[in-house]
Amino acid sequence: MIELSAPAKLTWFLEITGRRDDGMHELRAEMLSVDFADRLEIDEDGDYLRLEGPHSNVVANEDNLVSRALQLVDRRAGVTLHKFIPPGGGLGGGSSDAGAVLRWAGGVSEGAALSLGGDVPFCQIGGRALVEGVGERINELPYERRDVTLILLSFGVNTAQCYQAFDELAASGSAPTGRNHLEVAARRVEPRLAETMDWLGATLGDRVHLAGSGSTLFVEGHLEEGVDDWDVTGPEGVVHFRQTTTTPKEA
Repeated sequence: MIELSAPAKLTWFLEITGRRDDGMHELRAEMLSVDFADRLEIDEDGDYLRLEGPHSNVVANEDNLVSRALQLVDRRAGVTLHKFIPPGGGLGGGSSDAGAVLRWAGGVSEGAALSLGGDVPFCQIGGRALVEGVGERINELPYERRDVTLILLSFGVNTAQCYQAFDELAASGSAPTGRNHLEVAARRVEPRLAETMDWLGATLGDRVHLAGSGSTLFVEGHLEEGVDDWDVTGPEGVVHFRQTTTTPKEA
């Protein structure tokens, strides 16, 4: 049995730099791996996909990114996937699972990895990188230790609707700028996100940032000493705080 780690991806900043004729958005973003991860157990003699852990309610069929990654590299294996990264929160959990499988299989080109999703090329490498294009141009950067407090919400944000809202804002002459070009759009698409960010901002000020299209938020630094994670009741349900640290690329 082989054990693999699939670290969550944190988007430190995100700029939308253009839109291609096929509708895909070009971006410029700094992405980092953190030590909050899914875990995969690989049985090289098996042929199955089993999900366990607190977020094991995602699909476990041929549409799962683990299954698609195995198909991409033309490999068969039994995989037990322990899901700790919540789906739909913008932390690239499924993409990181696929990236772990690709690393185990020896890796593929950025273009091939992109066929599984825009975050997969980075997640195959991990560490710290400047990511451009639609996710296929990866410029690796030196590792920097950064302490981070993740703020995990009980709901997600629809990524496609978020980009659509961004396009509508841009067409109206109000193209969002700042650290995360999708923040205004995400707040418009999901009012619960806007309310929660405003609620957190009343205490933490402008330290609260949106990770990608959300719904995960983050604060630079650790908010509490000697505590790994805790829950708080927010205006739109439970808000989970998890303290983590950036990690180097996987070997």
